Amino acid sequence: MEQISAFNLVVGPDNIAIVTIDVPGEKMNTLRAEFVNEVKNLLSELNTLNELEGVVLVSGKPDNFVAGADIRMIEACQTAGEASQLARAGQQVMAELSSLRVPVVAAIHGACLGGGLELALACHSRVCSDSSQTQLGLPEVQLGLLPGSGGTQRLPRLIGLPGALDMILTGKSLRPRQAKKCGLVDDVVPQSILLATAVSLAKKGPQPAQPLPLKTRLLTGKLARTLIFNTARKKTLAKTQGNYPAAERILDVMETGLSSGMANGFAAEAQAFGELAMTPESAALRSLFFASTDLKKDPGSATPPVSVKRVGILGGGLMGGGIASVSATKAGLPVRIKDINDKGINHALQYAWSLLDKKVRRRHLTACERNLQMARISGGTDYRGFGQCQLVIEAVFEDLALKQKMVSEIEEHCAPGTIFASNTSSLPIAEIAREAGAPGRVIGLHYFSPVDKMPLVEVIPHAGTDAEVVSTVVALAKKQGKTPIVVGDCAGFYVNRILAPYINEAIRCLAEGEPIEHIDNALVKKGFPVGPLQLLDEVGIDIGTKIMPVLEAAYGERFAAPQSAVSAILGDDRKGRKNGRGFYLYQAKHKNPFKANKKQPDTSVYSVLGVTPRVNKPGEEIAERCLFLMLNEAARCLDENVLRSVRDGDIGAVFGIGFPPFLGGPFRYMDSLGASEVVSRLTQLAERYGERFTPCGLLQQMAKDGEFFWRKNEPVQ
Repeated sequence: MEQISAFNLVVGPDNIAIVTIDVPGEKMNTLRAEFVNEVKNLLSELNTLNELEGVVLVSGKPDNFVAGADIRMIEACQTAGEASQLARAGQQVMAELSSLRVPVVAAIHGACLGGGLELALACHSRVCSDSSQTQLGLPEVQLGLLPGSGGTQRLPRLIGLPGALDMILTGKSLRPRQAKKCGLVDDVVPQSILLATAVSLAKKGPQPAQPLPLKTRLLTGKLARTLIFNTARKKTLAKTQGNYPAAERILDVMETGLSSGMANGFAAEAQAFGELAMTPESAALRSLFFASTDLKKDPGSATPPVSVKRVGILGGGLMGGGIASVSATKAGLPVRIKDINDKGINHALQYAWSLLDKKVRRRHLTACERNLQMARISGGTDYRGFGQCQLVIEAVFEDLALKQKMVSEIEEHCAPGTIFASNTSSLPIAEIAREAGAPGRVIGLHYFSPVDKMPLVEVIPHAGTDAEVVSTVVALAKKQGKTPIVVGDCAGFYVNRILAPYINEAIRCLAEGEPIEHIDNALVKKGFPVGPLQLLDEVGIDIGTKIMPVLEAAYGERFAAPQSAVSAILGDDRKGRKNGRGFYLYQAKHKNPFKANKKQPDTSVYSVLGVTPRVNKPGEEIAERCLFLMLNEAARCLDENVLRSVRDGDIGAVFGIGFPPFLGGPFRYMDSLGASEVVSRLTQLAERYGERFTPCGLLQQMAKDGEFFWRKNEPVQ
């Protein structure tokens, strides 16, 4: 049987070749190693066409150009040399494409990422659609890699060094208008005329390269380059804390190419790609990518979901407004909000408007698109409109009686079979459903704040929740742009349960006299986005500590907070950022943008606690105390079936609380250390600091048997 090609060549009567990229049997176009010979044969055929006047590359997929290279190629590599050879093969194909004697134009609609953008960069011109689906970027750094098919060399020469560094070091994508403004694409047009525009551009024949703007050209000199790279290195190290080697290698490779020529740059790029592919950091980041991709296919339950056409929201506060916003803008559903007064409704509407308006200012949306999305949200102080809702999400205060009352009212005012989802962070779902007429239609749906930014949601069925309800809520969460994990109905569920001991231990360190910034810096250096005390400030000290007694009642002494310290802090009316009184100062406004994110600790906390701040323990020890309590609790959650799989545990920790991605999640990290090492370090901590560090039974058994989490526990399909 003849294999269907991923590259289809048609030459029109105008002597313009249209090469359609359409990988058979896949939703997304990705570049694979086996395509190298296919592309080389295609280029050879193009070179034999004497009448050829131009080539246009276009996708056969409805919503993507080329979404990148297939990462599974790297998994097959055993050595850095093999991975480097992959990069060299890609570089060679791109070089042959770039050296075609006729103009080559990329017609881009949808995702053009990674190897896809490197393919477009090898073309002589690029045109993209003005669709919101179109984005261009080089996200390899997010996998612990760098662009390996020439991207580190071609991009800075096309758009200038500052813009290229920003794209490659962050992995961020550009929208069509942004891409046009910086010179990444030559034109932005409606999708309906994309191919015709690309053909027209190809017919014009070879065009001289557009000169970079004067300001950008001034930054290409040796002195300016040196300054830019030195500044970039300092900023990169401050951001990565040295935990992400790819960022530093990107700078080295780009500097080599600009100072020693493209040939040396390509050689350095291929070598660095191979070496980075073998690092534990890249392996961990790739594992998260595969886990996330696998999770997207998980329906939550085997029973098909109900179609949700309209969503109701109870509560117009920060969480209610955020949930309403993602339901209307991401899921595209009509949303009806109910609050006890008009002020709450107005707050939710204003919050949704502010998020949409920000997108207009950034040119991600037009004013018309903003208005259309905003029109999906309405609200009132009664239950009018809720009769048409298939699913209602409550986001009211953490009060069991209130939530039970909400269930009763929804059953009274909504159609039979309406799903009631509670956005609770700690209350048992079974208790919320206890007095319901249809307890099988009640489920937990725990969002994280701020809802528009945090990617994770926990889906919490109680023992009697219908399987159809689970799959319906999982499907809705995905439409909202979220990553849902299904977890057990227990105090704290999964994310807050592993976060609480981590926060508790940080407060203990503070009560022992360790300085605020010393504690937080220790965890930031370990790879967390912010330290535990700053995180508590952001969440709200009153809210963050409210769950502690609930967890202590459920699980015992190991969850006991340092009560005297917590009471003293709350007694001093310290709630964190929201009232400007916490562990950090919030009054001062820095005029210097480089100092704006450098928060200053509020030293008056020490007198409240009755301690004199002094560094007594090294940062590594503080980080180990906080982190290993989290690891121990994660293992317990798996052992008690709070988690369905180690996949969900790793994704939940990384996406929910910012567990260091380069470590791959709690379970991947414990596997890298080995269960014996984890048990040994917990035992040492228990001897020094108390029984709360005693390694759980599962870890002790795994250490004895030499087991690994990822070998022993496969994801539930």
